[in-house]
Amino acid sequence: MHAFGDDALGDHDAVALARLVRDGAVSAQELADAALARARRVEPLLNAIACEPDAPRVAPEKTGALYGVPTFVKDNTDLRGLPTNHGSEAYTAAPAKKDGAYATQYLSTGLTVVGKSRLPEFGLNATTEFMTGEPARNPWHTDHSVGASSGGSAALVASGVVPIAHANDGGGSIRIPAACAGLVGLKPTRHRHVDGEQARRLPINMVSEGVLTRTVRDTAAFLAAAEDHWRNPALPPIGLVDGPAQRRLRIGLVLDPIKGTLDEHTRATVENTARLLEKAGHHVEPIDLPVTEQFAADFLQYWGLLAQLAVDTGKLTFNRSFDRQRVDGLTRGLRGHHRANFRRTPGALRRLRRIPGVYADLFARHELVLSPVLAHTTPRLGHISPTVDFDDLLDRLTDYVAYTPLNNIAGTPAISLPLGMTPAGLPIGVHLSAAHGDERTLLEVAYTLEAEHPFPRIHTEV
Repeated sequence: MHAFGDDALGDHDAVALARLVRDGAVSAQELADAALARARRVEPLLNAIACEPDAPRVAPEKTGALYGVPTFVKDNTDLRGLPTNHGSEAYTAAPAKKDGAYATQYLSTGLTVVGKSRLPEFGLNATTEFMTGEPARNPWHTDHSVGASSGGSAALVASGVVPIAHANDGGGSIRIPAACAGLVGLKPTRHRHVDGEQARRLPINMVSEGVLTRTVRDTAAFLAAAEDHWRNPALPPIGLVDGPAQRRLRIGLVLDPIKGTLDEHTRATVENTARLLEKAGHHVEPIDLPVTEQFAADFLQYWGLLAQLAVDTGKLTFNRSFDRQRVDGLTRGLRGHHRANFRRTPGALRRLRRIPGVYADLFARHELVLSPVLAHTTPRLGHISPTVDFDDLLDRLTDYVAYTPLNNIAGTPAISLPLGMTPAGLPIGVHLSAAHGDERTLLEVAYTLEAEHPFPRIHTEV
Protein backbone atom coordinates (compact mmCIF):
# COMPACT_ATOMS: atom_id res chain seq x y z
CA MET A 1 0.00 0.00 0.00
CA HIS A 2 1.67 3.21 -1.14
CA ALA A 3 0.79 6.66 -2.42
CA PHE A 4 3.64 7.34 -4.85
CA GLY A 5 2.49 8.74 -8.17
CA ASP A 6 3.04 11.26 -10.93
CA ASP A 7 2.40 14.45 -8.98
CA ALA A 8 4.44 17.33 -7.56
CA LEU A 9 6.06 15.06 -4.96
CA GLY A 10 7.05 12.29 -7.38
CA ASP A 11 9.47 9.97 -5.63
CA HIS A 12 11.77 12.82 -4.56
CA ASP A 13 13.27 13.01 -1.10
CA ALA A 14 13.06 16.17 1.04
CA VAL A 15 16.38 17.60 -0.15
CA ALA A 16 15.33 17.32 -3.79
CA LEU A 17 11.91 18.85 -3.11
CA ALA A 18 13.42 21.80 -1.23
CA ARG A 19 15.69 22.43 -4.19
CA LEU A 20 12.71 22.41 -6.58
CA VAL A 21 10.95 24.98 -4.38
CA ARG A 22 14.04 27.22 -4.29
CA ASP A 23 14.35 27.01 -8.07
CA GLY A 24 10.71 27.97 -8.54
CA ALA A 25 9.80 24.69 -10.26
CA VAL A 26 7.09 23.99 -7.69
CA SER A 27 5.51 25.87 -4.78
CA ALA A 28 5.16 24.91 -1.14
CA GLN A 29 1.38 24.95 -1.56
CA GLU A 30 1.54 22.54 -4.51
CA LEU A 31 3.63 20.13 -2.46
CA ALA A 32 1.23 20.38 0.49
CA ASP A 33 -1.76 19.77 -1.78
CA ALA A 34 -0.05 16.71 -3.28
CA ALA A 35 0.72 15.32 0.19
CA LEU A 36 -2.88 15.75 1.31
CA ALA A 37 -4.15 14.07 -1.85
CA ARG A 38 -1.82 11.15 -1.20
CA ALA A 39 -2.96 10.97 2.41
CA ARG A 40 -6.58 10.73 1.31
CA ARG A 41 -5.71 7.71 -0.84
CA VAL A 42 -3.97 5.64 1.83
CA GLU A 43 -5.25 6.92 5.18
CA PRO A 44 -8.50 4.87 5.14
CA LEU A 45 -6.32 1.76 5.46
CA LEU A 46 -3.15 2.99 7.17
CA ASN A 47 -4.86 4.98 9.99
CA ALA A 48 -1.70 7.03 10.54
CA ILE A 49 -3.10 10.57 10.96
CA ALA A 50 -4.20 11.98 14.31
CA CYS A 51 -5.55 15.31 13.03
CA GLU A 52 -5.08 17.95 10.33
CA PRO A 53 -5.07 21.75 10.45
CA ASP A 54 -7.73 23.71 8.57
CA ALA A 55 -5.04 24.55 6.02
CA PRO A 56 -1.39 23.47 5.60
CA ARG A 57 0.92 25.50 7.78
CA VAL A 58 3.50 26.89 5.38
CA ALA A 59 6.48 28.71 6.88
CA PRO A 60 5.79 32.48 6.65
CA GLU A 61 9.13 33.27 5.09
CA LYS A 62 11.19 31.34 2.59
CA THR A 63 13.80 30.43 5.16
CA GLY A 64 15.18 27.12 6.33
CA ALA A 65 16.99 24.53 4.27
CA LEU A 66 13.83 22.41 3.91
CA TYR A 67 11.45 25.23 3.09
CA GLY A 68 8.25 24.05 1.46
CA VAL A 69 8.62 20.31 2.13
CA PRO A 70 5.45 18.78 3.63
CA THR A 71 5.65 16.95 6.93
CA PHE A 72 3.65 15.59 9.86
CA VAL A 73 4.35 16.31 13.54
CA LYS A 74 3.88 13.53 16.08
CA ASP A 75 0.84 13.93 18.30
CA ASN A 76 2.80 14.29 21.52
CA THR A 77 4.15 17.72 20.53
CA ASP A 78 2.14 20.94 20.80
CA LEU A 79 1.28 22.85 17.64
CA ARG A 80 -0.75 26.01 17.94
CA GLY A 81 -4.39 25.41 17.04
CA LEU A 82 -4.26 21.61 17.12
CA PRO A 83 -4.98 19.22 20.02
CA THR A 84 -2.24 17.04 21.52
CA ASN A 85 -3.74 13.75 22.62
CA HIS A 86 -0.61 11.62 23.18
CA GLY A 87 -2.37 8.65 21.57
CA SER A 88 -4.68 8.27 24.55
CA GLU A 89 -8.38 7.47 24.61
CA ALA A 90 -8.52 8.61 28.26
CA TYR A 91 -9.15 12.29 27.47
CA THR A 92 -9.92 14.76 24.70
CA ALA A 93 -7.42 17.58 24.37
CA ALA A 94 -8.25 21.18 23.57
CA PRO A 95 -6.31 22.91 20.78
CA ALA A 96 -2.86 24.05 21.94
CA LYS A 97 -2.54 27.79 22.46
CA LYS A 98 1.05 27.94 21.21
CA ASP A 99 3.76 25.87 19.63
CA GLY A 100 5.85 23.72 21.95
CA ALA A 101 9.51 24.53 22.48
CA TYR A 102 10.71 21.76 20.21
CA ALA A 103 8.04 22.44 17.59
CA THR A 104 9.53 25.91 17.18
CA GLN A 105 12.90 24.39 16.34
CA TYR A 106 11.32 21.82 14.04
CA LEU A 107 9.41 24.48 12.11
CA SER A 108 12.52 26.65 11.81
CA THR A 109 13.78 24.22 9.15
CA GLY A 110 11.10 25.51 6.78
CA LEU A 111 8.93 22.38 6.73
CA THR A 112 5.19 22.70 5.96
CA VAL A 113 2.96 20.96 8.50
CA VAL A 114 0.03 19.13 6.91
CA GLY A 115 -1.08 17.21 10.01
CA LYS A 116 -0.20 15.32 13.16
CA SER A 117 0.70 11.63 13.22
CA ARG A 118 -0.57 8.92 15.56
CA LEU A 119 1.29 7.19 18.38
CA PRO A 120 0.30 4.58 20.99
CA GLU A 121 -0.84 5.83 24.37
CA PHE A 122 1.88 8.07 25.88
CA GLY A 123 4.41 6.44 23.55
CA LEU A 124 4.75 3.46 25.89
CA ASN A 125 4.24 0.65 23.38
CA ALA A 126 6.34 -0.67 20.48
CA THR A 127 3.31 -0.87 18.18
CA THR A 128 0.79 1.80 17.24
CA GLU A 129 -2.29 -0.09 18.42
CA PHE A 130 -5.17 0.88 20.67
CA MET A 131 -7.86 -0.55 22.93
CA THR A 132 -10.74 0.40 20.62
CA GLY A 133 -9.39 2.50 17.75
CA GLU A 134 -8.08 1.09 14.49
CA PRO A 135 -4.32 0.37 14.52
CA ALA A 136 -1.82 2.18 12.35
CA ARG A 137 -0.78 -0.33 9.69
CA ASN A 138 2.53 -1.11 8.06
CA PRO A 139 2.34 -0.06 4.39
CA TRP A 140 4.73 -2.89 3.44
CA HIS A 141 2.30 -5.48 4.79
CA THR A 142 -0.88 -4.06 6.25
CA ASP A 143 -1.60 -6.90 8.66
CA HIS A 144 1.72 -6.20 10.43
CA SER A 145 2.76 -3.59 12.98
CA VAL A 146 4.47 -0.42 11.78
CA GLY A 147 6.26 -0.12 15.12
CA ALA A 148 6.08 2.70 17.62
CA SER A 149 5.90 5.00 19.20
CA SER A 150 6.42 7.11 16.06
CA GLY A 151 4.36 4.62 14.08
CA GLY A 152 2.05 7.08 12.36
CA SER A 153 5.00 9.09 11.08
CA ALA A 154 6.68 5.91 9.84
CA ALA A 155 3.60 4.81 7.90
CA LEU A 156 3.26 8.22 6.25
CA VAL A 157 6.90 8.40 5.17
CA ALA A 158 7.20 4.78 4.06
CA SER A 159 4.01 4.98 2.00
CA GLY A 160 5.15 8.14 0.26
CA VAL A 161 2.65 10.64 1.69
CA VAL A 162 5.57 12.83 2.83
CA PRO A 163 9.34 12.35 2.59
CA ILE A 164 10.07 13.34 6.19
CA ALA A 165 8.12 13.34 9.45
CA HIS A 166 8.73 14.21 13.07
CA ALA A 167 9.55 11.42 15.51
CA ASN A 168 10.92 11.18 19.03
CA ASP A 169 12.55 8.38 20.96
CA GLY A 170 12.36 7.43 24.63
CA GLY A 171 13.19 3.73 24.32
CA GLY A 172 13.48 3.14 20.60
CA SER A 173 10.55 5.14 19.27
CA ILE A 174 12.44 6.52 16.25
CA ARG A 175 14.52 3.43 15.53
CA ILE A 176 11.83 0.77 16.02
CA PRO A 177 9.35 2.16 13.46
CA ALA A 178 12.27 2.88 11.12
CA ALA A 179 13.19 -0.80 11.29
CA CYS A 180 9.60 -1.93 10.79
CA ALA A 181 8.89 0.42 7.87
CA GLY A 182 12.21 0.38 5.98
CA LEU A 183 13.32 3.91 6.91
CA VAL A 184 16.29 5.85 8.22
CA GLY A 185 15.78 6.70 11.88
CA LEU A 186 18.46 8.51 13.87
CA LYS A 187 18.06 9.09 17.61
CA PRO A 188 20.27 12.09 18.41
CA THR A 189 22.39 12.58 21.50
CA ARG A 190 20.47 13.66 24.61
CA HIS A 191 19.95 17.47 24.52
CA ARG A 192 21.10 17.70 20.90
CA HIS A 193 17.83 19.51 20.18
CA VAL A 194 15.55 21.66 22.29
CA ASP A 195 13.82 19.39 24.81
CA GLY A 196 10.05 19.07 24.70
CA GLU A 197 8.01 20.06 27.71
CA GLN A 198 7.33 16.48 28.85
CA ALA A 199 10.98 15.42 28.58
CA ARG A 200 12.11 18.25 30.85
CA ARG A 201 10.04 16.87 33.73
CA LEU A 202 11.39 13.31 33.61
CA PRO A 203 13.51 11.99 36.51
CA ILE A 204 15.92 10.71 33.83
CA ASN A 205 15.48 12.51 30.52
CA MET A 206 15.74 9.74 27.97
CA VAL A 207 13.83 11.40 25.10
CA SER A 208 15.49 12.64 21.91
CA GLU A 209 13.75 14.46 19.06
CA GLY A 210 14.32 13.70 15.41
CA VAL A 211 12.82 12.58 12.11
CA LEU A 212 12.04 9.56 9.98
CA THR A 213 13.18 9.71 6.35
CA ARG A 214 13.78 7.52 3.32
CA THR A 215 17.36 8.70 2.66
CA VAL A 216 20.45 9.39 4.73
CA ARG A 217 20.87 12.83 3.18
CA ASP A 218 17.40 13.90 4.35
CA THR A 219 18.25 13.00 7.94
CA ALA A 220 21.61 14.79 7.62
CA ALA A 221 19.96 17.87 6.08
CA PHE A 222 17.39 18.03 8.87
CA LEU A 223 20.03 17.83 11.61
CA ALA A 224 22.02 20.63 9.98
CA ALA A 225 18.92 22.81 9.51
CA ALA A 226 17.80 22.29 13.12
CA GLU A 227 21.29 23.26 14.26
CA ASP A 228 20.93 26.55 12.39
CA HIS A 229 18.11 27.43 14.79
CA TRP A 230 19.82 26.31 18.01
CA ARG A 231 22.95 24.37 18.80
CA ASN A 232 23.78 23.00 22.22
CA PRO A 233 27.19 24.52 23.06
CA ALA A 234 27.97 21.52 25.27
CA LEU A 235 28.00 19.19 22.23
CA PRO A 236 30.29 19.14 19.21
CA PRO A 237 28.56 20.61 16.14
CA ILE A 238 27.39 18.23 13.44
CA GLY A 239 27.15 20.57 10.46
CA LEU A 240 25.98 19.23 7.12
CA VAL A 241 27.31 15.72 6.58
CA ASP A 242 27.11 15.14 2.85
CA GLY A 243 28.81 11.80 2.30
CA PRO A 244 31.03 9.06 3.71
CA ALA A 245 34.40 9.76 5.27
CA GLN A 246 37.66 7.98 4.48
CA ARG A 247 38.36 7.06 8.10
CA ARG A 248 38.70 3.39 8.99
CA LEU A 249 36.77 2.58 12.14
CA ARG A 250 36.82 -0.04 14.88
CA ILE A 251 33.29 -1.41 15.18
CA GLY A 252 32.04 -3.67 17.95
CA LEU A 253 29.51 -6.32 16.93
CA VAL A 254 26.70 -7.34 19.30
CA LEU A 255 24.32 -10.06 18.14
CA ASP A 256 22.64 -11.75 21.08
CA PRO A 257 20.35 -9.71 23.33
CA ILE A 258 20.87 -9.65 27.09
CA LYS A 259 17.49 -11.42 27.38
CA GLY A 260 15.71 -13.63 24.84
CA THR A 261 16.87 -14.81 21.43
CA LEU A 262 17.57 -13.29 18.01
CA ASP A 263 15.65 -14.53 14.97
CA GLU A 264 17.48 -15.95 11.97
CA HIS A 265 16.52 -13.29 9.41
CA THR A 266 17.63 -10.44 11.66
CA ARG A 267 20.87 -12.23 12.57
CA ALA A 268 21.67 -12.81 8.89
CA THR A 269 21.00 -9.15 8.06
CA VAL A 270 23.32 -7.88 10.80
CA GLU A 271 26.05 -10.35 9.83
CA ASN A 272 25.77 -9.26 6.20
CA THR A 273 26.08 -5.63 7.30
CA ALA A 274 29.26 -6.52 9.20
CA ARG A 275 30.67 -7.96 5.98
CA LEU A 276 29.75 -4.78 4.08
CA LEU A 277 31.56 -2.69 6.70
CA GLU A 278 34.64 -4.90 6.50
CA LYS A 279 34.56 -4.63 2.71
CA ALA A 280 34.60 -0.85 3.16
CA GLY A 281 37.80 -1.19 5.20
CA HIS A 282 36.45 -1.07 8.75
CA HIS A 283 37.47 -3.54 11.45
CA VAL A 284 34.52 -5.40 12.99
CA GLU A 285 34.91 -7.61 16.06
CA PRO A 286 32.47 -9.24 18.51
CA ILE A 287 32.06 -7.50 21.87
CA ASP A 288 29.92 -7.84 24.97
CA LEU A 289 27.67 -5.05 26.20
CA PRO A 290 28.60 -3.73 29.66
CA VAL A 291 25.13 -4.45 31.09
CA THR A 292 23.23 -7.49 32.36
CA GLU A 293 19.60 -8.47 32.84
CA GLN A 294 19.62 -6.05 35.79
CA PHE A 295 19.50 -3.22 33.24
CA ALA A 296 16.33 -4.69 31.71
CA ALA A 297 14.73 -4.94 35.16
CA ASP A 298 15.72 -1.36 36.02
CA PHE A 299 14.40 -0.04 32.72
CA LEU A 300 11.10 -1.83 33.33
CA GLN A 301 10.88 -0.22 36.75
CA TYR A 302 11.41 3.22 35.21
CA TRP A 303 8.95 2.46 32.42
CA GLY A 304 6.38 1.63 35.09
CA LEU A 305 7.16 4.83 36.99
CA LEU A 306 6.48 6.88 33.85
CA ALA A 307 3.16 5.12 33.33
CA GLN A 308 2.15 5.80 36.92
CA LEU A 309 3.10 9.47 36.64
CA ALA A 310 1.09 9.80 33.44
CA VAL A 311 -2.02 8.25 34.99
CA ASP A 312 -1.83 9.76 38.46
CA THR A 313 -1.20 13.31 37.22
CA GLY A 314 -3.34 13.03 34.08
CA LYS A 315 -5.87 15.68 35.04
CA LEU A 316 -3.09 18.20 35.69
CA THR A 317 -0.66 17.16 32.97
CA PHE A 318 -3.04 16.53 30.07
CA ASN A 319 -6.64 17.64 30.55
CA ARG A 320 -9.25 17.81 33.27
CA SER A 321 -11.35 15.33 31.27
CA PHE A 322 -8.70 12.65 31.90
CA ASP A 323 -10.34 9.38 33.02
CA ARG A 324 -7.85 6.86 34.39
CA GLN A 325 -10.37 4.06 33.87
CA ARG A 326 -9.95 4.53 30.11
CA VAL A 327 -6.18 4.14 29.85
CA ASP A 328 -5.07 1.17 27.83
CA GLY A 329 -4.01 -2.24 29.08
CA LEU A 330 -0.28 -1.60 28.80
CA THR A 331 -0.42 1.72 30.67
CA ARG A 332 -2.61 0.16 33.35
CA GLY A 333 -0.36 -2.87 33.67
CA LEU A 334 2.86 -0.85 33.88
CA ARG A 335 1.32 1.40 36.51
CA GLY A 336 0.26 -1.65 38.52
CA HIS A 337 3.71 -3.18 38.19
CA HIS A 338 5.30 -0.03 39.57
CA ARG A 339 2.82 0.34 42.41
CA ALA A 340 3.53 -3.26 43.46
CA ASN A 341 7.31 -2.74 43.33
CA PHE A 342 7.75 0.95 44.15
CA ARG A 343 10.43 0.24 46.77
CA ARG A 344 12.76 -0.83 43.95
CA THR A 345 12.60 2.55 42.22
CA PRO A 346 15.37 4.42 44.11
CA GLY A 347 17.87 1.63 43.43
CA ALA A 348 16.78 1.35 39.79
CA LEU A 349 17.20 5.08 39.23
CA ARG A 350 20.58 5.06 40.95
CA ARG A 351 21.83 2.25 38.70
CA LEU A 352 20.36 3.80 35.55
CA ARG A 353 22.12 7.09 36.27
CA ARG A 354 25.45 5.23 36.23
CA ILE A 355 24.84 3.83 32.73
CA PRO A 356 26.25 6.79 30.75
CA GLY A 357 29.68 6.34 32.31
CA VAL A 358 29.62 2.56 31.97
CA TYR A 359 28.50 2.72 28.34
CA ALA A 360 31.08 5.40 27.46
CA ASP A 361 33.87 2.92 28.23
CA LEU A 362 32.90 0.98 25.07
CA PHE A 363 33.95 3.91 22.93
CA ALA A 364 37.45 4.05 24.32
CA ARG A 365 38.11 0.99 22.11
CA HIS A 366 35.50 1.32 19.34
CA GLU A 367 34.01 4.18 17.35
CA LEU A 368 30.73 2.36 16.65
CA VAL A 369 28.68 -0.58 17.89
CA LEU A 370 26.72 -2.67 15.36
CA SER A 371 23.67 -4.65 16.49
CA PRO A 372 20.09 -5.50 15.57
CA VAL A 373 17.39 -2.90 16.23
CA LEU A 374 14.92 -5.55 17.38
CA ALA A 375 15.22 -9.20 18.38
CA HIS A 376 12.78 -10.32 15.69
CA THR A 377 11.06 -8.92 12.64
CA THR A 378 7.93 -6.83 12.97
CA PRO A 379 5.01 -8.92 14.28
CA ARG A 380 1.47 -9.21 13.06
CA LEU A 381 -1.01 -6.75 14.49
CA GLY A 382 -2.37 -8.05 17.78
CA HIS A 383 0.84 -9.71 18.99
CA ILE A 384 1.79 -6.78 21.23
CA SER A 385 -1.56 -5.00 21.28
CA PRO A 386 -2.55 -3.29 24.56
CA THR A 387 -5.52 -5.67 24.63
CA VAL A 388 -3.20 -8.65 25.30
CA ASP A 389 -3.02 -9.94 28.90
CA PHE A 390 -0.41 -7.76 30.60
CA ASP A 391 1.95 -10.54 31.74
CA ASP A 392 2.03 -12.01 28.24
CA LEU A 393 2.36 -8.56 26.68
CA LEU A 394 5.27 -7.66 28.94
CA ASP A 395 7.12 -10.86 28.07
CA ARG A 396 6.58 -10.26 24.36
CA LEU A 397 7.71 -6.65 24.53
CA THR A 398 10.86 -7.30 26.54
CA ASP A 399 11.84 -10.12 24.19
CA TYR A 400 11.25 -7.84 21.18
CA VAL A 401 12.65 -4.46 22.28
CA ALA A 402 15.98 -5.86 23.43
CA TYR A 403 18.59 -3.40 22.11
CA THR A 404 17.36 0.19 21.78
CA PRO A 405 16.66 1.35 25.39
CA LEU A 406 20.34 1.33 26.36
CA ASN A 407 21.08 4.33 24.15
CA ASN A 408 18.21 6.29 25.70
CA ILE A 409 19.53 5.82 29.22
CA ALA A 410 23.14 6.40 28.12
CA GLY A 411 22.07 9.47 26.13
CA THR A 412 24.10 8.38 23.12
CA PRO A 413 23.15 8.65 19.43
CA ALA A 414 22.09 5.64 17.37
CA ILE A 415 20.62 5.01 13.94
CA SER A 416 18.44 2.36 12.31
CA LEU A 417 19.08 1.62 8.63
CA PRO A 418 16.94 -0.62 6.36
CA LEU A 419 19.48 -3.21 5.26
CA GLY A 420 17.47 -6.39 4.95
CA MET A 421 14.14 -7.90 3.93
CA THR A 422 12.32 -10.99 5.12
CA PRO A 423 11.18 -13.62 2.59
CA ALA A 424 7.67 -12.23 3.13
CA GLY A 425 8.76 -8.74 2.06
CA LEU A 426 9.06 -6.95 5.40
CA PRO A 427 12.01 -4.61 6.09
CA ILE A 428 14.70 -5.43 8.64
CA GLY A 429 16.61 -2.64 10.37
CA VAL A 430 20.22 -2.67 11.51
CA HIS A 431 21.40 -0.56 14.46
CA LEU A 432 24.57 1.49 14.79
CA SER A 433 25.48 3.32 18.01
CA ALA A 434 28.15 5.96 18.54
CA ALA A 435 29.80 7.83 21.38
CA HIS A 436 28.08 10.77 23.03
CA GLY A 437 27.84 13.65 20.55
CA ASP A 438 29.10 11.71 17.53
CA GLU A 439 26.17 11.76 15.11
CA ARG A 440 28.65 12.70 12.37
CA THR A 441 30.28 9.25 12.35
CA LEU A 442 26.88 7.56 12.26
CA LEU A 443 25.85 9.59 9.21
CA GLU A 444 29.15 9.03 7.41
CA VAL A 445 28.88 5.25 7.82
CA ALA A 446 25.19 5.36 6.92
CA TYR A 447 26.10 6.96 3.58
CA THR A 448 28.57 4.12 2.97
CA LEU A 449 25.98 1.44 3.70
CA GLU A 450 23.30 3.17 1.62
CA ALA A 451 25.66 3.15 -1.36
CA GLU A 452 26.74 -0.47 -0.83
CA HIS A 453 23.23 -1.78 -0.16
CA PRO A 454 20.58 0.61 -1.60
CA PHE A 455 17.58 0.85 0.68
CA PRO A 456 14.33 -0.85 -0.40
CA ARG A 457 11.65 1.33 -2.00
CA ILE A 458 8.06 0.33 -1.46
CA HIS A 459 6.84 1.57 -4.84
CA THR A 460 9.39 -0.51 -6.74
CA GLU A 461 9.51 -3.63 -4.56
CA VAL A 462 5.87 -4.24 -3.60
